[in-house]
Amino acid sequence: MHTTAIVLEEPKRLSIRRVDLVTPADDDVVVQVEVSGISTGTERLLWDGRMPAFPGMGYPLVPGYEAVGRVVDAGRLATARVGERVFAPGSSNFIDARGLFGGAARTLVTRADRVSRLPEGASVQEAALLSLAATAHHALSGGRFPDLVVGAGVLGRLISRTAVALGHPAPTLWETNPARMGEGAIHPDADPRRDHAAIYDCSGDGDLLDVLIGRLARGGEIVLAGFYEQRLSFAFPPAFMKEARLRIAAEFTPADVAAVTALIEAGRLSLAGLITHARPVAEAEAAYAQAFEDPSCLKMILDWRDCP
Repeated sequence: MHTTAIVLEEPKRLSIRRVDLVTPADDDVVVQVEVSGISTGTERLLWDGRMPAFPGMGYPLVPGYEAVGRVVDAGRLATARVGERVFAPGSSNFIDARGLFGGAARTLVTRADRVSRLPEGASVQEAALLSLAATAHHALSGGRFPDLVVGAGVLGRLISRTAVALGHPAPTLWETNPARMGEGAIHPDADPRRDHAAIYDCSGDGDLLDVLIGRLARGGEIVLAGFYEQRLSFAFPPAFMKEARLRIAAEFTPADVAAVTALIEAGRLSLAGLITHARPVAEAEAAYAQAFEDPSCLKMILDWRDCP
């Protein structure tokens, strides 16, 4: 078996080429991808060559963890899923490329228990946001709900939306880029508070820690919900006086995907208005450049439906 895939051959060199696939196991499904998303966090670090070392990291590599498509084949233990449209958070079943994420391909081979049905009411493109929605839910489920969210990208907006969907007041949302000042976001200078009980940082900017600690209530919590390439540090005395807590939100789980699916189907969580750009796979190189360089591009979707 083989597929067409986007491959990061090395930092800043992308190709669209044939990649061989493993033979599906008895509990695998074969998904023909219709759309996939580009992450401006982890994928940008992979593109730039700045991603810290992880097991399975290296080049050539198939990026992406936001794929939606239809199950077209399955092993004997998963045949019931044939014909189902699903969300797939990627695949590692490539023979001649690494699949640390592995969602940016026309065909994926992955375990049946890793794919999820699409929420009723969500479009095919919107369903590609399930990874980020589940990431937001996972961050929220680990501790206090946010008074303040830093960064009005898709993840920051989804953390805010999901907190409201779970019955909590809408948090303050900080943003400094004028191109991203939607969803009620304000500039930090417009926020006078210094007593936020929980601050969720989605910026990926480790240099903000001292600023955020200064905005924290005594005994408050800072949640690192973004991805940070550099070593993090902060001045100890202010954090000591605040008795500050630091929490890192890790990778989402299938339970988080199920939870946000239920919220979407109940009409409590919307994925609308977050996808701003879409391009065919043939324009992948331009799509990646725009996703990484254009601040008005909240989420770029790649359309695979015309790809052989």
